[in-house]
Amino acid sequence: MNNRFREHIDEEPEEEEELDIRIKKKEPVSENQFFKKLFTEGVVSKEAATEMLPFLIFLSVLGMLYIANSHMAIKNIRNIDQLSKEVKEMSWEYKSLKADLMFKSKLTEVAKKVDTLGIKELTEPPKKIVISSNEY
Repeated sequence: MNNRFREHIDEEPEEEEELDIRIKKKEPVSENQFFKKLFTEGVVSKEAATEMLPFLIFLSVLGMLYIANSHMAIKNIRNIDQLSKEVKEMSWEYKSLKADLMFKSKLTEVAKKVDTLGIKELTEPPKKIVISSNEY
């Protein structure tokens, strides 16, 4: 064993080893070969894939139901928003029409409208007309 901290280092004969380095060229792997290797050589076998198929179908059906449910919820929320806007508009219209009707049904407003037709407001109370049975 050599002490590296000494000033004088004894030279040791170096053994030269020949390393056999080979460069392997990778062949381009197509998708078909990838899936073929995946199912035949290792991770998932054909039997395991066929056993998992019902579970995968179940998961995909659950996923589709989840997506459909979210779409329906969004549609309902939009419909509720639209209907609430319509209710507000109708309420405003009702209140404005009611106020307009109350204003137009005042005695002075009715008298102004009817005055153009030549009808005047009564100044004396109405009279009761009595008809006897033999006049009839």
